[in-house]
Amino acid sequence: MKFSLIYEAQTTDASREGDHRVFKETVEQALLAEEMGFDTVWCVEHTSLTNYAHMSAPETFLAYLAGRTTRIGLGHGVICLPPAMNHPIKVAERIAMLDILSEGRVHFGVGKGGSQQEAGAFGYDLAELQPMIDESMYLVPKMFVQDEIEHDGKYIKIPKRPIHPKPYQDPHPPMYMACTNNDGLLRAGQRGLGALVLGFGGPDEVAKKNAIYRDAWATRRAEDQVGFRPTQHLAALCPTVVLSDGQQARKIGIRGQRYFMESLAYWYTGGERPDPANWGDDLVKANTGELVIRSRFASEEVVVNFSDPALSMMNPNHAYGTVDDCIGYVGRLMEAGVDEVLFLCQMGTVSQEAQLETIRNIGEHVIPYFNRANGEKTRVYA
Repeated sequence: MKFSLIYEAQTTDASREGDHRVFKETVEQALLAEEMGFDTVWCVEHTSLTNYAHMSAPETFLAYLAGRTTRIGLGHGVICLPPAMNHPIKVAERIAMLDILSEGRVHFGVGKGGSQQEAGAFGYDLAELQPMIDESMYLVPKMFVQDEIEHDGKYIKIPKRPIHPKPYQDPHPPMYMACTNNDGLLRAGQRGLGALVLGFGGPDEVAKKNAIYRDAWATRRAEDQVGFRPTQHLAALCPTVVLSDGQQARKIGIRGQRYFMESLAYWYTGGERPDPANWGDDLVKANTGELVIRSRFASEEVVVNFSDPALSMMNPNHAYGTVDDCIGYVGRLMEAGVDEVLFLCQMGTVSQEAQLETIRNIGEHVIPYFNRANGEKTRVYA
């Protein structure tokens, strides 16, 4: 199993100084992650989502990181493919260039973006994007292997042209799709792509998603393959804060997750902008008796089904706690079928100190534990 970090460049401070700080801190964390034995640093791509995600140019961040590191993987999780946002020629050129300069460390994910706020910035209706994303998705890897490309599609037209350079990895870097729902999992499996599962539902929900993905992979057709490097790989989000004080880690993690949820809801569903200064307790009991993260979406009267993507972000049961707590949770993800854990600790209100301690604890204790236990497929984790 692989162990990685994923970044939104989420920040409570959207000022110029706040932007400077979040990227400086992210670089510091990524350099420590390489030292601690992490496999990949993944970066999302979002535009115009204040506070929630300031990682608007991941190709620039990853290129900078490539020059500061020697081993760790560089993951686009993912590049958004609306042509006016990222034309397929430029995507192919940038990926190949980064792959060469990093000597084959690139992982290449594709998607459409998640909100009308972003789609509208480039003149699109989000509901109409999928067909043009599909067209671009099939087109980009052809540019990695063909001497020249010519394309007369419904959404993209390219006269006969050579595209340079070609990637370091032959035929090209492994490809993935962002999978926020079951349709995405089916599409990724059917097209022979790795799946980046970015929900908060927890190990039980990941196991269900894994079954959907593996079944789609097993029945895929050769003519549906995207690219020339089939990649069967399921990576799942793991919200994480790991400290010597487990109760404090849980408190910090849940508060950060609440910020993540409310800043996302502000842009995606028209919710209120998060205001941590006015928050009280971060947990409340649903009428099922379960603890859920308190927000305007949760009260004593609601029933929370964590398998519902709209409600799964209220699930407070993640890798928040001590090293042993983290090992137990990651073990459950492994049993659920995960090939790669995407640790998410950069959530709004989580301090740099807590994030660095988390990365050290995972690198010094969690990763070595699973490296030692490699091959123990029948172990059940608490």
